[in-house]
Amino acid sequence: MVISNFIKYEVFILVGFLMAVGSLIKLLGIYDFSSDWFWFLAGIGLAVEGAISLNKQRQFDKKYKIVERK
Repeated sequence: MVISNFIKYEVFILVGFLMAVGSLIKLLGIYDFSSDWFWFLAGIGLAVEGAISLNKQRQFDKKYKIVERK
């Protein structure tokens, strides 16, 4: 379980790094490519972040039970 969480965070960091490097390459004029690729990478990063958040919420819900007072 710890390894799978680490891999998810690793993917999230990798996507951010790719976006930063891609932006730098495009700003320096080394290579010109469509900005749609950045939106694609941002979508992947958002999906990974959502998966991490969902996993953490499920772990919390398993560990603690919420009891409402009336």
